[in-house]
Amino acid sequence: MITTSHALNDLNPGDEVGSTTLNMIVFGVFIVVTMALVLRASKSTKTAADFYTGGASFTGPQNGFAIAGDYLSAASFLGIAGAIAMQGYDGFLYSIGFLVAWLVALLLVAETLRNTGRFTMADVLSFRLRQRPVRMAAALSTLTVCLFYLIAQMAGAGGLVSLLLNIQNATGQAIVVAVVGLIMIVYVLVGGMKGTTYVQMVKAVLLVGGVAMMCVWVLILVKFNFSDLLAQAVAASPDGEKILNPGLRYGGTVTKELDFISLGIALVLGTAGLPHVLMRFYTVPTAKEARRSVTWAIGLIGAFYLFTLVLGYAAAAMVGPDVIDAAPGKSNAAAPLLAFALGGEIFLGVISAVAFATILAVVAGLAITASASLAHDIYDGVIKHGKATEAAKLRVSRVTVIVIGIAAIALGIGAMNQNIAFLVALAFAVAASANLPTILYSLFWKKFNTTGALFSIYGGLISCLLLITFSPAVSGSATAMLGENVDFAIYPLSNPGIVSIPLAFLLGFVGTHVGARKKEDPGKAAEMEVRSLTGVGVEKAVSH
Repeated sequence: MITTSHALNDLNPGDEVGSTTLNMIVFGVFIVVTMALVLRASKSTKTAADFYTGGASFTGPQNGFAIAGDYLSAASFLGIAGAIAMQGYDGFLYSIGFLVAWLVALLLVAETLRNTGRFTMADVLSFRLRQRPVRMAAALSTLTVCLFYLIAQMAGAGGLVSLLLNIQNATGQAIVVAVVGLIMIVYVLVGGMKGTTYVQMVKAVLLVGGVAMMCVWVLILVKFNFSDLLAQAVAASPDGEKILNPGLRYGGTVTKELDFISLGIALVLGTAGLPHVLMRFYTVPTAKEARRSVTWAIGLIGAFYLFTLVLGYAAAAMVGPDVIDAAPGKSNAAAPLLAFALGGEIFLGVISAVAFATILAVVAGLAITASASLAHDIYDGVIKHGKATEAAKLRVSRVTVIVIGIAAIALGIGAMNQNIAFLVALAFAVAASANLPTILYSLFWKKFNTTGALFSIYGGLISCLLLITFSPAVSGSATAMLGENVDFAIYPLSNPGIVSIPLAFLLGFVGTHVGARKKEDPGKAAEMEVRSLTGVGVEKAVSH
């Protein structure tokens, strides 16, 4: 049996974990240090280009760390560890999907996007298509994906901080979510993309380092016998050996198996359509650096997801499903509780500060992507026809940060008890449905036109949102956002990807043929092809 200095064998469900005072001090120190970084970066944030993309001044390795910091969200650290602890092998499927997705991003998207765009995904989509309708559609899609992703991070923040401050009631947890949202708003308003990037780089180092330390600590306790750890996890789990085999969460019925396929499709294809990840490719000066960014990111992200396997089963063995399920945030509390089991109050405070850094860095990246999309694509591109002043674009960006932050707080409060890896999977499904088909068609299909883009974006987005709304994720099940007492679920799967993603590709194809009479500029299509594949004529991310 694993023995630790602070084993949780004597901890009952609902008991206070760690020192509230110590946790608050550690959180405070982290916020002060990162705010100092943000304030320093704010001195060089003067133009829209600085605010959106940091003036494209980061190197490939720097941006690789920032991408890892942006991508390894609360879902990765808190959600996956909890999913493995409670659902075993099926929880690890999230890790596999999130990692494999980067191959799609590297091979198909990273370099070509950097060669073609300047600030946002809409720059690429509108390069050879009609500007106003495509920019509006792409911006709405971007805002929707960012909002879904923000909900997951806010839910994670509520559960994490409530656990550390021993807040058991829903009102207190809601206040926690609001405070986290306000801190995020300040980060972005003050530092822009440069400040956000620095926070993400620091967070990536802290997160991968902290998780590696926990992983090594666990392996030392089991004398590097991973089989022994699995045996103890089996003994502690009410599901026994089922946690080592596929099917505990996504097996047993055809519906569950289809749900797994739907989840897998969404995870693997979603990354290449995530606006906040795509925007990071514009923070480097060249396509070569964008490619180096992804290579560095894959190394960091791959190592991290291997660590989650150890952490998840260690949480099952050393903490126990009953204690995890009774904690604020439920399965999302597995990693902090494991930290307490390993090193007591101090280690819990440190790892929780890392998790808090994870949430803040990701929500800041999402907020800045949403603000750039609204200010650059809708305000400047659609309303002002590209003639908005620098001051006006920055003002709209900052107002958008405040609005999107408030919306994320409100929706995050409603999703506090959901597993955040599951919530993020829904955001991936929206990104893969609304964004990826249009991006690929724009980059690689000469005949693709504006009608096809609008069919694909709006069709993928609307179908995905409708399927989520009428799925067990929202109503009719014990884990639904509205609970099982409210039931209007008519779509049987929790993830819509298996329907909405192929539908978006099909609609893009059909729309292109429907709008074939409206000829697009063939010169623009040829220019985009040459630029995306060779980098000739590539624009540095400068504001006009």
